Amino acid sequence: MNLKYFFGILISIPLLPVLYFQGKQVRQKVPILPEAKGTEGVSVSLGNPKNKLKILALGESTIAGVGVKTHQEGFTGTLANELGAKLNAKITWKVYAKSGCTAKNVTEKIIPKIKENDNDIDAIVIGLGGNDAFTLNTPWKWKRHIRELIFALRSQFKNGNIIFTNMPPIKEFPAFTPIIRFVLGNLAEILGEELEDVVSGFENVFYHSQTITLQNWSKKMNIDTKPEDFFSDGVHPSILTYQTWAKDFSDFVMDNTTIRTSLQQRINIK
Repeated sequence: MNLKYFFGILISIPLLPVLYFQGKQVRQKVPILPEAKGTEGVSVSLGNPKNKLKILALGESTIAGVGVKTHQEGFTGTLANELGAKLNAKITWKVYAKSGCTAKNVTEKIIPKIKENDNDIDAIVIGLGGNDAFTLNTPWKWKRHIRELIFALRSQFKNGNIIFTNMPPIKEFPAFTPIIRFVLGNLAEILGEELEDVVSGFENVFYHSQTITLQNWSKKMNIDTKPEDFFSDGVHPSILTYQTWAKDFSDFVMDNTTIRTSLQQRINIK
């Protein structure tokens, strides 16, 4: 058993009644926002149209674009634009995501809907972890669900890179009470550590393990704004956060020599 998880359980047990009632209050206060429209598109950056890549994005509400009107202005569209400019390529993208999804849901309900084949896809970006933390998934079940997800994707896409995004920064969510941020935020970080351990056992599977903090983003991207401006409803990202996250994630992709070289090679053989 993960010792951090074990001690977290011991600390959290007395807090469970409080968590339950505070959680109900948060759900009543947080508005239900729609998912973004336009689940597929092409990068608008000035890449060489002869250089082509295709990206799939899978996951929960953040990948589904809750908090922005369109995916073009959300995470996936911005990521495609950033990578297109950096790789001098035209990047086609498509989103398969649903608000409320856990890792298990993605394997069972989303992957079977993917129509693209192995030759079509160069990278699969996966954003998960929030709902697995919200549903208090255990580290060992999470690890099993992540492995099953990777195996399911590999049965359909044998060659493309699989890249997991950072875990959601639950400790930063302004809509949550301090107790909820503490318990669920710590659980999300534990799940992130377990995710890092799982992907280390697979080839061409990666995880951006850096913990997201608004302070670090603001410093790195030279953003001067209030913390609440990073959220659309106190939980989901605002357009500022989606675009900052995508730019930061594109830096991770380009800084990782294995991923960058693989994408450049795939451009050259098309």
